[in-house]
Amino acid sequence: MAAAASSSSVLLLLLAAALAGMSANAATFTITNNCGFTVWPAATPVGGGTQLNPGGTWTVNVPAGTSSGRVWGRTGCSFNGNSGSCQTGDCGGALACTLSGQPPLTLAEFTIGGSQDFYDISVIDGYNLAMAFSCSTGVRLVCTDPGCPDAYHNPPDMKTHACG
Repeated sequence: MAAAASSSSVLLLLLAAALAGMSANAATFTITNNCGFTVWPAATPVGGGTQLNPGGTWTVNVPAGTSSGRVWGRTGCSFNGNSGSCQTGDCGGALACTLSGQPPLTLAEFTIGGSQDFYDISVIDGYNLAMAFSCSTGVRLVCTDPGCPDAYHNPPDMKTHACG
């Protein structure tokens, strides 16, 4: 599945963070599957996950008091109700993740609260899907291959961007 995801730069799992105008430490993420195949996005610590067919969207409401989190796409999943497994990004066999996904996985990471919100894409834990990530007032990050310049490749990278 990972090879299929990297075969075309136009197939993106789009994460758009609408952070402007929200109350302190709250955000809404709209996740759109622009891939030509089904993806199972997941989000922690909000404990979320769902099946997302091509063209589908999923809205994740991050509650006030949440300071940071991660969003990623899982591939090659098979679920029976709320349990199953995924070839990439699996989070302990749960549809709605409360644990981080297992590598390889492309991560969208966010920190909210204070005077600014921050976001980045990380491939430190590997790469499994093309991804774009932006906030309503910030730079759009795009990662379409494992060597993408917009992503963190190792912990000292300085690739975090501010919203607003």
